[in-house]
Amino acid sequence: MDIKSAILQLSSIAQEARLKIFRLLVQAGQEGLPAGNIGETLQIPASTLSFHLKELSHAGLINSRQVSRFIYYSANYDAMNGLLAYLTENCCAGAKDCAPSPTCKPK
Repeated sequence: MDIKSAILQLSSIAQEARLKIFRLLVQAGQEGLPAGNIGETLQIPASTLSFHLKELSHAGLINSRQVSRFIYYSANYDAMNGLLAYLTENCCAGAKDCAPSPTCKPK
């Protein structure tokens, strides 16, 4: 990962609604959630939700897929783990025994 990608991803979740959306999708697992359920759960209006989902998608932190007439969104675990690895790669002056393990396996 390069610094520009890290900045794009960090800036995309540096907003309350987008961080809540991303965390909800991380919890949802690989299946993800339809946009309507995300909006209902977090009480975000559809037009505002669409904007936030677009920003997260542009940063590469979420994926989308269409199932029938619904669009399902899911966390991009590879991108999330890549960002965590980038942030912690020189942790504790590079000592291997103190670095956190930035890996999340979707359910």
